[in-house]
Formats: sequence, C-alpha cells, structure tokens
Amino acid sequence: MTDQEIKIIQEPYILPDATTLEVHAVMEENVDKLVSVFKVLSDPVRIRILKALQISELCVCVLVEITDYKHSALSYHLKLLKDADLVDSRRDKNFQIYYLTETGDKLLRSINSSFKKEI
Repeated sequence: MTDQEIKIIQEPYILPDATTLEVHAVMEENVDKLVSVFKVLSDPVRIRILKALQISELCVCVLVEITDYKHSALSYHLKLLKDADLVDSRRDKNFQIYYLTETGDKLLRSINSSFKKEI
C-alpha cells in the first residue's frame, strides 16, 4: 500500500450535550459591557490613570499637573473610565476627587497579578 492509498479514519470530536448547550449559551451572551471595558483599557493614558488612582484618590488638578495633559483631555479619559464603572468621583469643596470603584480596584488588582512579571 502506498501513502496515498492509506486513508486514516478519524473519530469525530464529540462534546457532551450539556457542554454543547453551555457553549451555545455563552456564544449568545451579550458581551457589550465587557467589550466596552476592554476598549477603555486599551489606552495607555487610562491605564496610567487607573494605576495612579490605585495609589490614592486624586483631584483632577493633580492629574493635570502630573500628566501634562490638558484638563479637557483628562476629563474625556475620566468620563470613559467612569462610564465603564472603573472610577467614580466626589466633590470636595472646589475639587473633583476621583477614585477607583470596587470594580476598578478588583480589575486592576487582577491585571497586576496576572501580568506581574511584565508590568
């Protein structure tokens, strides 16, 4: 027999019905919120803001001074982070103070621990 004449019969790959149903359910889930969070995290400026807020609550004025970004540019990034529920803010007299939400803190801790060697 030559190599061309040898036909390999391969067993079909079969998933248990329960697994198939779970996979189908996951593929139909609405992942818009998760996608939006990853889009927010795709910008280095926003990652740096999150890392800074992990150290301490910060006033926008401090972020402007530290980053050398204009107030309007930082406000844009902070709004995206806020819309993604990663940061929140409170007013303290004349200052707008930003801080990590519980979600933002957990996410950043997870990222830091997952990429500890690379960050």
